[in-house]
Amino acid sequence: MLVLLAGIFVVHIATVIMLFVSTISNVWIKTSSISEGLWKRCSVLSCDGIPDLGDNASAMKAVQAFMILAIIFSVFALAAFIAQLFTLEKGCRFYITGGMMLVCWLCVLIGVSIYTARFSHKILDNSDTYHAYCFILAWICFCFSFLTGVLYFVLRKK
Repeated sequence: MLVLLAGIFVVHIATVIMLFVSTISNVWIKTSSISEGLWKRCSVLSCDGIPDLGDNASAMKAVQAFMILAIIFSVFALAAFIAQLFTLEKGCRFYITGGMMLVCWLCVLIGVSIYTARFSHKILDNSDTYHAYCFILAWICFCFSFLTGVLYFVLRKK
């Protein structure tokens, strides 16, 4: 059981790190010369703010907000897990930590789904685009946060 607890803790830390990287980095959509993320559009020479999104401006703000909320809930869940390790009695479950991770999972789901629906078909600089590593990391965080949230609910302190 201790090995399982340590494994979940490592996956939780990996999820927090991947959430930070996927939210901060500007490589969600990429071409051969341009990459664009949640905050900026970068070319080979410089990075500038995202150009006018028109009707999709509020969707981008929602994606930014939900990804930041996912980071916040994931970090709070990590702190709650460490606190519960020292305060819970033996045999109790990590309900608070699991609940926070499932809220994190929901935030990632909403944020990445909005991005997928609104921006996955975007064409940059009249060339073929593809999803880059930040987009993929965000979907991996979606899976990991759900997995750790469910495992925290099932896990008992020994």
